Amino acid sequence: MMRVERIVVGALETNCYLVSCDETGEAVVIDPGAEPERILRAVEKAGARVVAIVNTHGHFDHIAANGPLKDVTHAEVWVHPSDADMLTDGNLNGSALLFGIPQTVPPADRFLDDGCEVRFGNLKIKVLHTPGHSPGSVSLLVEGHLFCGDTLFRGSIGRWDLPGGSFQTLMRSIRDKLLPLGDEVAVHPGHGPETTIGWEKRHNPFLTDGTVLV
Repeated sequence: MMRVERIVVGALETNCYLVSCDETGEAVVIDPGAEPERILRAVEKAGARVVAIVNTHGHFDHIAANGPLKDVTHAEVWVHPSDADMLTDGNLNGSALLFGIPQTVPPADRFLDDGCEVRFGNLKIKVLHTPGHSPGSVSLLVEGHLFCGDTLFRGSIGRWDLPGGSFQTLMRSIRDKLLPLGDEVAVHPGHGPETTIGWEKRHNPFLTDGTVLV
């Protein structure tokens, strides 16, 4: 059985997720963007053992707590290869622009390629490469739950005006990779409330006005 806990962290209110396997206690932390102490308290309270820190993409507000979490848990850091340089370059990850001082985190230990499947505990993550917000954005499908970073939000989509972003690429990712997953799939975005694929098909203005057909 899977357990999902959302921890909203940082000034940009990033959704960090603790996803754990009840049977084994193994867990992954998705997008630890800030406040590592709070995230570690949630891990301790859940009695979980973190085996991986997974970044859906390399922007600073999704990676900033990688280092402190890795120091304590000794977990591997996983990211798509196209965003790997963002972890170690403050000009690429946006921290230099946001804070005026480039900030970095440890390099990736493992690369997540499109279509690959990785396991923790008795659970399986299927990796979907969903570029458009960033070149290496990925969405993670686990037991009918989709952790999509900044690709899709409730009633909206991710920004495409940042370096490496593309509106057309983002819409193709949503059309080709996310919408076919099924209406019942629960969507856990990088910011804001949760939703479902079905709700977005019916109500998201980017998906109901024909734009998704580009």
